[in-house]
Amino acid sequence: MGHPRKALRTTTVGAVSATLIAGSALGLAPTAQAADAVRFVDITGDGGTVLKANVITPAGSDGSRRYPLLVLPTSWGLPQVEYLAQAQKLANSGYIVVSYNVRGFWQSGGEIEVAGPPDTADASKVIDWALANTPADAQHIGLAGVSYGAGISLLAAAHDKRVKAVAALSGWADLIDSIYSGRTQHVQAAAVLDGASLVTGRQSAEVRQIFDNFYASNLSKEQEMIDWGKKRSAATYVDQLNQNGAAVMMANAWGDTVFSPNQYADFYEKLSGPKRLELRPGDHATAELTGLFGLPNDVWTDTGRWFDHYLKGADNGIDREQPVQLKSRSGGGYEGYPDWKSIAATRKKIALSGTTTIHTNVDSGADGGIVFLSSILDQIAQAPPVASIPLLPRRWAAVWQSEKYRTAQQVRGTAKLHTTVTPTKESGTLVAYLYDVGPLGLGKLVSNAPFTFHGQTPGKPFGVDLQLFSTAYDVPAGHRLALVVDTVDPLYIEHNPSGAQLTFSSPANDPSYVSIPLREQ
Repeated sequence: MGHPRKALRTTTVGAVSATLIAGSALGLAPTAQAADAVRFVDITGDGGTVLKANVITPAGSDGSRRYPLLVLPTSWGLPQVEYLAQAQKLANSGYIVVSYNVRGFWQSGGEIEVAGPPDTADASKVIDWALANTPADAQHIGLAGVSYGAGISLLAAAHDKRVKAVAALSGWADLIDSIYSGRTQHVQAAAVLDGASLVTGRQSAEVRQIFDNFYASNLSKEQEMIDWGKKRSAATYVDQLNQNGAAVMMANAWGDTVFSPNQYADFYEKLSGPKRLELRPGDHATAELTGLFGLPNDVWTDTGRWFDHYLKGADNGIDREQPVQLKSRSGGGYEGYPDWKSIAATRKKIALSGTTTIHTNVDSGADGGIVFLSSILDQIAQAPPVASIPLLPRRWAAVWQSEKYRTAQQVRGTAKLHTTVTPTKESGTLVAYLYDVGPLGLGKLVSNAPFTFHGQTPGKPFGVDLQLFSTAYDVPAGHRLALVVDTVDPLYIEHNPSGAQLTFSSPANDPSYVSIPLREQ
């Protein structure tokens, strides 16, 4: 965050329009099915803020018995009818379901706080209301949500001991690691969130200032932004969540361009209670999308099973399954593992030998794609972003390749880059890409990640350790893996002064490499 001259390189109009269209569709599609069972209510949230909500009770509920309670905070920018199709299914299976529009969006009062303390308090107020106004069982309470609703659900479970189970779908546990990983602004993701909230909600002055400082690369406000994000991250309260003992299920997509799978996996490892982690192909919230229309959907099916076991005591076997469930981007069924570290049985290093200098400020053609669009294409058609590796201009891109693999390589987990960089300026940004390279030199993107530095001494080498975004991808026999490093990617704000150069070297006493995590074969 040190070069305000960098302009915002993406437009949010298309993405925001898509969000609103999806929201409208979600609002219309399930309503006809659920209308007879839905009651629309106003709930008084924290500080007297009115939250617009809807309640669905099991058919035939007459107050003579209690039912488990599920509270569903809405996603960022979507209306309160977002979950109606799933809420109807859950109510039909014996739950009281209360879904509410989070503060600052649509008809709910207040301003957008980005999962700040008022949002956490709102979730507890909704639970209070449900216990007082529905036949909900105070001993069996769950929280669930997609995206923004997932983040709020995790935070609320850490602050409210009454919550016994959580399903956090396409959410975050570490907000800063999600949109500022590698000390680099994920500008397309932030712009989509910013634009959607300007159209569908009312930003608080604090949130507006955070966005403005983020775009402007205001280094003097960096620590303030980090502190702001930590307050809104469940990772900060993991000890409280563990002490409360809630059963936590988390699901995400490998290509999530808003909340990367890395931060969910790191958080999962810190949980000590009942837990489950599911990762599938797709982008932000795309894995859950069909379920919001009431169509068959693995994520929502497992969400129902999770609550059935931990809130209703159903012996459905979900507690006996391997808790880490993955689906490769290359196809095939689910793979089960006892924990996150077990998904990569071995590691192979690709040596990054020699000394290579690249010039900055020019996009080499190696890119992470376009927010939402690229990972959705990968999810639907196994068509990730591509680049012709032989044709990448070596003036602006450093390239290293493995030998051809004689057998298929099942990449699982987090590839790690270790290298030595010598800059000509005190600040800079590099972006690392891992490609699956076929016989004709066409590379399919396996993973990527950005890295920004400030305050380095020009001409003095320093070490870089960078974790690429976690993934599951099968490299066919006869292909190679290639590591490409350049300095510009439309997904991120870069911090390379004009005319800067970066030199990559591999000292004999500290060789450079990229470590590839592989499934046991």
